[in-house]
Amino acid sequence: MALTISGTAVHFITRERIHVDRIATAWAIRRFVDPQASFEFVPRTRDVSRLPGIPFDIRGAELGHRNGRCTFESLLEKYELRDRALRRMAAIIRGADLPHEEGGPPESPGVLAVFDGIRDSASTDEERLARGGAVCDALYA
Repeated sequence: MALTISGTAVHFITRERIHVDRIATAWAIRRFVDPQASFEFVPRTRDVSRLPGIPFDIRGAELGHRNGRCTFESLLEKYELRDRALRRMAAIIRGADLPHEEGGPPESPGVLAVFDGIRDSASTDEERLARGGAVCDALYA
């Protein structure tokens, strides 16, 4: 399923210094929703209500943490992405993104450590997305 607006790539907006959940969500958007999607990374305090694009994991966004689920899971639900590998990946991402909650898969702490390293060593959000996307490709395989 590909989402386009007026035949152009969809623009998504999220908070800067992307980490586990936002990286996985952006990866899934490009892989399953719109391969040409563009992303804008804004400060946490920025009012995105007037910016053109679809906000995620930022105040007021439809795509965000809901009912104990992380943004990645909200995206999978919204776009009806239900394959088994994505469901397994979603559990790992949730466990890494919400480490204080019990019951996450045993892979989650290791995935969190990898994403911590990506966040701290990459100088831009695009670089974080590229490096984290490779991790997501491996988790999905």
